[in-house]
Amino acid sequence: MATAPHPQSTDELFHALRENHQLPYGRTRTVTAEELVDAAERFAEPVPLIHALLELQEAYTYGSDPRKSPVVFARLLTLFDEQPDAFDERLRAQLFWRFKWVANALRALPEIPLASLRQWLTEMRDRYEKEGLGLQPYYGQAYQLAVHVGEDTTLAYELWAGRRRTPHSDCEACEICERALYRVAAGDDERALEVWAPVLAGKESCQEEPARSVSHALLPLLRTGHADRARELHLAGYRACRRNPSMAGEVGRHLEFCALTGNEARGLELLAENRNLFDEVDSPLDQLDFLTGVEVLLRRVEGLGHGELPVAGYAGRAWTVAGLCAEVRGRGDGLAARFDTRNGTSAQSGRRTVRLDRSPLLDALELALRTRGLDELAPGDAPGAAGARGAGVAVSVSRAASALPEELPELIRRARELDEEGHPDARACWARLRDLVAARDYSHPEDPAVGPYGRLCADLLSDEAYRAAERGDYASAVDLHEEAAGLYEDAGAPDDVVLARACALLAAAEAAGEDGEGGEDEAEVKAAGLADAHAAVVRLQEEATGLAPYVEGRLLRLRASALGVRLQTSGDPAHAAVVFAEADLLQEFATRHGLTTQVSGAMLLRAGTYALSGDLPAAVAEIDALRDRLASDGPAWHLPRALGLRGRLQLGLRDAAAAHADLAEGLRLAAAWPADAVDTSRLHADLAQTCLHLGRPDEALTHLTRSAEVDLRDGKRVDAFCTYSNAAQLCLDLGRIEDSIALLDSLLGEPDVTGGELDDRLVAQLRLLRARALHAGDDLKAATAEFVALAAESAGWDDDPGSHAMIAAETAMILAEAGEFDRAGEVADRALAAHELSPRYELISNCLRELARLRAQQQGPDGLAAALAHLDEAGRVAEAARAAGFQPVGRSLETALAYEHGRVHAYVGAYEDALAALEKALGLLGEPGAEEGGAGEWAECVRLSGAVEGIYLERPAPALVRLDAAVARLTALGHLEECEPLTSLAAQLRDEG
Repeated sequence: MATAPHPQSTDELFHALRENHQLPYGRTRTVTAEELVDAAERFAEPVPLIHALLELQEAYTYGSDPRKSPVVFARLLTLFDEQPDAFDERLRAQLFWRFKWVANALRALPEIPLASLRQWLTEMRDRYEKEGLGLQPYYGQAYQLAVHVGEDTTLAYELWAGRRRTPHSDCEACEICERALYRVAAGDDERALEVWAPVLAGKESCQEEPARSVSHALLPLLRTGHADRARELHLAGYRACRRNPSMAGEVGRHLEFCALTGNEARGLELLAENRNLFDEVDSPLDQLDFLTGVEVLLRRVEGLGHGELPVAGYAGRAWTVAGLCAEVRGRGDGLAARFDTRNGTSAQSGRRTVRLDRSPLLDALELALRTRGLDELAPGDAPGAAGARGAGVAVSVSRAASALPEELPELIRRARELDEEGHPDARACWARLRDLVAARDYSHPEDPAVGPYGRLCADLLSDEAYRAAERGDYASAVDLHEEAAGLYEDAGAPDDVVLARACALLAAAEAAGEDGEGGEDEAEVKAAGLADAHAAVVRLQEEATGLAPYVEGRLLRLRASALGVRLQTSGDPAHAAVVFAEADLLQEFATRHGLTTQVSGAMLLRAGTYALSGDLPAAVAEIDALRDRLASDGPAWHLPRALGLRGRLQLGLRDAAAAHADLAEGLRLAAAWPADAVDTSRLHADLAQTCLHLGRPDEALTHLTRSAEVDLRDGKRVDAFCTYSNAAQLCLDLGRIEDSIALLDSLLGEPDVTGGELDDRLVAQLRLLRARALHAGDDLKAATAEFVALAAESAGWDDDPGSHAMIAAETAMILAEAGEFDRAGEVADRALAAHELSPRYELISNCLRELARLRAQQQGPDGLAAALAHLDEAGRVAEAARAAGFQPVGRSLETALAYEHGRVHAYVGAYEDALAALEKALGLLGEPGAEEGGAGEWAECVRLSGAVEGIYLERPAPALVRLDAAVARLTALGHLEECEPLTSLAAQLRDEG
């Protein structure tokens, strides 16, 4: 099927070739290249056909289709022999460069006889000699064949490495990789890494590098004790080769690296991400390399006792680790045997055996922020869904519940006793009972003390309702409580009926507050609903008779909680008094009846009410009294919660060290209780905030990821993804760009994300953050593609034009940075249109000024008119902002605009205009003061003015007067750091004068 209309002229053909060249390697690019060759053949000119064939050969070569690359090259060689004049110098250079591509392609096909490979190398040597080209590239190919066959490698290496490079030699990065691999094969990892250094540092690169070198260097780095560097390179290198059929071998080595560093679960996740490679890699040699890496991983997972785990494999059937391992083993052994038969050696099988027999190099190396273990991948789950259940190392370890009674009647009685007490072990009892009741052979005990079957079902529904409310699913909680109330009524349990209905009332009030989009009106509605719920619970309690003390205590707690949540919702201090009154009533009743759990609840509520009222010292005093009481009377499982609240209060009092101590102790004590007994997610999140206040961002990052994993375990996926988003942003702020990208890639690969189940705006936020991370990591092409896609999607957000304005503005700047100014202008216009609906003055002004700067910087005088048009538009935005009373953060929009006028004119060589604009900006900024902020912008404006005047206008004397005065001013104010660039420029002017 045709992918595009056939070009009707050579101009259209060349345009189509350029367009196709921008596409990523793969089926689409290859099919289009084939069609363009067909189109080129209709023109009676050799040059268009030569260009089309070159594009097609490249598509085959980097699309991992080695069988077709030599066929295309044969046509090119025939054209060259028949019409050499059609090949200009550039086309001739490309032709002779690609002799190496053919050699590589033939070597990758085991059906090609060894004699044919050597014959091709002879052809290459003869052609090079005839053209007067140096033979170093020929000897490079001879060396690579020697390595592949496993014979005479030392001599072949010396014949190649000792020769001077030529214009047709492989690029420096590729040759460095070959030299380093020679050292690795000799067992000299240290020397290999020295050779690799320029490539691994990014100083040398090409189409395949540094991704190829990185994949080979991972194990040498581990063997030489550079685990952190290996981790860093794994994250960056894997991203560069994932899902790429022409880099399947590199992907295989990353899988092997995971298997040998205790990251088997991550390896399975990466394998799932690259499942396309099972079917899209047409190169047998690349297949062998990939499958060997896959087998290393699968053998390791199976050896650890997880052979029944599901795993991504060949299309058409479901695979387990054990089943896929056997399949891969058979295919890999077969490929190695075919190559060895062709080569007449055992080199390929031998290398494969070495890789498969290699023992783990590290027990554990944390490769990603989401660290997971194989135990969390239960049979029946896809690897990508692992995060739904928890996080291995990343989650605080909690104890299991106490041993459960074996006898069913005793288990039911024990569950109810613990539930009345509010003991966290009740959850384990209910969970066990839920499993028993669900079994087909369940038989309810005939025991009056246990009660009828319907009552037990109601108990289980109540437990489920409490869990739903904890997840924030109040609507489900209402339904479950109401259903439980009906069953309790049928079972003749009036106390439980009252309690269930009271719980349903409070959950309904909470649910009503979730129906809207937020805002003051909704808060008022929710507050009113909570007041009504409180009144309804009071009526329920007054109308009931003979309630057990623990039920009375719970009803009092619900009444107090309703008013407490109302205070939190409304923020009205007038609502505090009734909360204190209800809390006092609860505490008095609970103390009189020995309900220690409710006493603690009352004191926690009082402390929280003091905090909401702004009296933090009183809140701390209340929580200190509670802490002492919990230490003596219990319940002990409330202590982590009390310490968590105390930590938040200390943070509010700006004592981050004390806050950290309380929160850390709370987290330590939480480990003594089942995982769902304490909100450890909140503790981790609060510790993250505290660590940031203490200047410990790496520790904060750890707590953020642990908080998110706890939320995942508890089914709070939206909360988890929001926290992960914060963690990714913190990574970006810390310069840990690859960690940020790896985390976001992992999240965006989750089943509910790829399946469209997660909120689309939250997914868009994750993608936007990833696009920013890609840009920060200098991957402009990938960042641009993501930004453009997001801008297109957000254009349909009629309910949120402000977010579209933000995304479109960022997209326009990225496009301009890439030199695509026409597209940048179009997207900027869309940002402006959205801005009209939901003003984003500072953002739009920044965008327009940046477009102007980039125009002037990249296009010089030719771009001045367009740059000034952008600045004129920015001026209109500034006027509108001033009229609307908008106050930007930092300098005014007018000041920023004047400064940008200065930069734009300086870029295009209009230095007098530049100086005038900069002096205007200085006037708008005003003289700096002693306070922080503003001095840096003023100093930069002075520096640029001095450079324009002293260097470009060649007036050093007034420039020095300007600079010296500024240095004196800043020094007197104590802004010594801001003085440094001014002092440096002044010294330069004096030296040149």
